[in-house]
Amino acid sequence: MDIQMLIMIIAFGFLAAFIDAVVGGGGLISTPALLATGMPPAIALGTNKLASSFGSLTSTISFIKSGKVDFHIVGKLFPLSFAASILGALTATVLPPALLKPIIIVMLSFVLIYTLVKKDWGHETTYKPLSSLRMLFFCSVLVVIGYYDGFIGGGTGSFLLFTLLFVGFDFLRAAGNAKFLNFASNIGALLLFMVMGKVDYLVGLVMGVSMIAGSYAGSQFALKKGVSYVKLLFIVVTVLLIGKNAYDYISAHF
Repeated sequence: MDIQMLIMIIAFGFLAAFIDAVVGGGGLISTPALLATGMPPAIALGTNKLASSFGSLTSTISFIKSGKVDFHIVGKLFPLSFAASILGALTATVLPPALLKPIIIVMLSFVLIYTLVKKDWGHETTYKPLSSLRMLFFCSVLVVIGYYDGFIGGGTGSFLLFTLLFVGFDFLRAAGNAKFLNFASNIGALLLFMVMGKVDYLVGLVMGVSMIAGSYAGSQFALKKGVSYVKLLFIVVTVLLIGKNAYDYISAHF
């Protein structure tokens, strides 16, 4: 790898992790950067999981230290996200992820519209213990998101954040809990990619170091700026994710 490619990997890794630390969507930046090095898509996905695992761990630790992670709730859900992402990564080795593009566009559009319409949504925590039925639904949704992270990945943080907002967390606490669950799904998918030999460890570790710095900077900035900053970044990233998925779908079919 030449020096220019190395600088690109480090710079885009930092930027991706900075954004991903708060609202997810970092794969929108880091995966194309890895593909630009000439990696095959499967290895780029596996390498991105290695690097992003460093980033998600760093931001998770920052949110834990600030008291924004509710272990009594998300701690029990860690194994579900972990196992579901392994199944998703296994599916990605058999089926093309492009099959889900139309569904992703619709879901992200719903997330964006709902967030824009609900003006005061996520400004303060209103979480209350869930009934058995709502908890079952909540767990089912998180399993689907974990599976999605292993299968495709882009936008996982946004879906996790939206789900946690929906059950009553504010944007900042939802971000902390989302990173904890995202770390679980990252690790699960990474293990499968490692077993299948789909990881470039040198590039992944280089990008991982820059993601540690980016994740720390992003999570600290979010904790200082508060809920309004997180909500604005969430809206911006969701719009970009919709645009990216729509462009991919149109390019592939028209």
